[in-house]
Amino acid sequence: MKKGKKYTEAAKLVDRNAKYSLAEACELVTKTSTTKFDATVEAAFRLNLDPTKAEQNLRGAIVLPNGTGKTRRILVITRGAKVQEALDNGADYAGEVEYINKIQQGWFDFDVIVATPDMMGQLGRLGRVLGPKGLMPNPKTGTVTTDIAGAIKDIKNGKVEYRCDKAGNIQVPFGKVSFGAEKLAENFKAIYSVLVKSRPNTVKGEYINGISVSSTMGPGVKVDPSSAL
Repeated sequence: MKKGKKYTEAAKLVDRNAKYSLAEACELVTKTSTTKFDATVEAAFRLNLDPTKAEQNLRGAIVLPNGTGKTRRILVITRGAKVQEALDNGADYAGEVEYINKIQQGWFDFDVIVATPDMMGQLGRLGRVLGPKGLMPNPKTGTVTTDIAGAIKDIKNGKVEYRCDKAGNIQVPFGKVSFGAEKLAENFKAIYSVLVKSRPNTVKGEYINGISVSSTMGPGVKVDPSSAL
């Protein structure tokens, strides 16, 4: 596929065969961003995982120390007094059956759903709709909980979810180009630390086979894992 002139020029700054220290990689990501908007920066972890094994199908969430730089619209599916609690704590929308019906009719003006456990039976019927979009609440990511206030606070403070794909790899956004190299590195280290601690006991041999970071529409930069410790 033909690359644009800006991408081609930016790619010249990156040695595709080199593994950079985390500090150098984050600096390069900010320098090689080619968009006019404040691009998102993403990390890609190539892992030795077999997602068909339940214990190796990694999924979770983490609150980044410097946030994500993105405002997320929160829908809380709950009932009774919890509805007002959700709204009082910053939820954009909160309710029960009326919002489930709206989603069934094609409404998706939200970025994340938080639900109380008593609503998961009804919400579960939307699994085929919400699942492929990554919107189904899950206890592992803290989006199925009775602590509505805490869940909303974490999301607004920069909580990101991670999940391995069918190949066992994980891609997760960790900030914006405008953050600068230092803050990006701090966010990256938080994610890296969680993934290292989450290594399944059943994984044999090398766990992390490769790491790269990139900005939206920017070239990938390989990271030396040892520099992220």
